[in-house]
Amino acid sequence: MQSVIAKAKQIKLVVFDVDGVLTDGGLILGESGDEYKIFHVRDGLGLVMLRDNGFHLAVITARTSKIVAERMNSLGIEYVYQGQEQKAVALNALMKKLGVSKEEIAYVGDDFLDLPAMRLTGLTIAVADAHPLVREKVDWVTHAKGGHGAAREVCEMLLEAQGKLDPLIQNFLGT
Repeated sequence: MQSVIAKAKQIKLVVFDVDGVLTDGGLILGESGDEYKIFHVRDGLGLVMLRDNGFHLAVITARTSKIVAERMNSLGIEYVYQGQEQKAVALNALMKKLGVSKEEIAYVGDDFLDLPAMRLTGLTIAVADAHPLVREKVDWVTHAKGGHGAAREVCEMLLEAQGKLDPLIQNFLGT
């Protein structure tokens, strides 16, 4: 865990996959073709806490969904890349745009499609129910499953590593 904390101290950009990370991976499809996803509200607050504490946030997902665009917009997530089966290509473009190095990026994923992008980052994280091969290849695995608080766990770990969590909690408590 010491090496994870050391890496977390350098992070400026956090990239999340969507299906299986910010959601439980389930897809609910209506008869008219509407797609529904369930996002955990505590994960959303975690993302906002990161954003408000100076982290750049991005999602890179292979699927394209109007609801993902709406949810990320509501959370103020500026960098949303959908329809990206080659996630490393999107991540490379974002790295250049923001001028961040590999060591300054954390990537949170759950499946094979995430592995090429993960190789471009300094801190790799898998959710608890990620594919076993992905869990084997990362620096850290969350206790929570995707869509069930895993993103919040990541957010709090990064904030704590950078000394920003306790002041944030104190602010919420009004002390």
